[in-house]
Amino acid sequence: MSSPTGPASGLPVRMPRPRQPGRHRRPEPVVAPEGAPALVLAVPGTPSPAVRALAEEVISIARSELPGLDARIGYLDADAASVEFPPLDAVLAHTAAERTARYEQARAAGQDVAAPDGPVAVVVPLLAGPDSAMVRRVRQAVMDSRAAAELTDVLGPHPLLAEALHVRLSEAGLARADRARLFTVATAADGIILATVGGEEAVQAAGITGMLLAARLAVPVMAAALDQEGSIAAMAEQLRGSGSAQLAVAPYLIGPEVADGLLDAAAKEAGCPAAEPLGAYPAIGKLVLSQYAAALGITPQPQGSPVH
Repeated sequence: MSSPTGPASGLPVRMPRPRQPGRHRRPEPVVAPEGAPALVLAVPGTPSPAVRALAEEVISIARSELPGLDARIGYLDADAASVEFPPLDAVLAHTAAERTARYEQARAAGQDVAAPDGPVAVVVPLLAGPDSAMVRRVRQAVMDSRAAAELTDVLGPHPLLAEALHVRLSEAGLARADRARLFTVATAADGIILATVGGEEAVQAAGITGMLLAARLAVPVMAAALDQEGSIAAMAEQLRGSGSAQLAVAPYLIGPEVADGLLDAAAKEAGCPAAEPLGAYPAIGKLVLSQYAAALGITPQPQGSPVH
């Protein structure tokens, strides 16, 4: 038994760990605010088990950065009756219905709770760059759901995407992993084509990330649209004309948003190898969470990082 002044004699006493002093102390962990809107990842492209695995990995990364996060996945091109791949509008409608049911249950139990207010969800498109046609479809799905949901911007341009592109190129043997170490990669490209989708707006946005990638690799980087016929091949000829001999295609794509075979066909036409799409690279999950957090005005602290 415990006494008013503490635990009974002989029982262990658990003392709080003192906070590490100084500028390198670990931060207090940030968790999702109670009652915060759900994060709903809007996944474009044809649903498949591989696409679902990618989306789930992105969500897992976001949850690891913000414990307690209510995160869900909605597919833009899913069949309306699909259970395996729930459509985006259905996910949003279900999320709104759940919030209403929780409120009604609390009222029925005699709890003094305020009526639900604000967005029920924050929708983050799983797109590296702007694609106005795709974003319009996401916005339409939000409207069709009749849920109070907020739609964020796409993930790029962003320096983390330049890092991800660099890693994918190095994994394919098309770039050195680290300029500072100065080791040789025989197949390293001396000219990079950033392949994107979404037309001219997407090409311009990719060009911003391309400048960051060019600074990392010290080679020219130019963007071109996969969904404009001959654009990748034309950019390859332009780079060769300016002196680049070994070219590579770096997909400025997460993956699901591009039709199967389109990237391989464009790289073959341009006569150069291609790296893998960005996929579930950790930066993608972090950028998804960043868009969500910005919509709510919170700042998640990466787990385990020091406060400076």
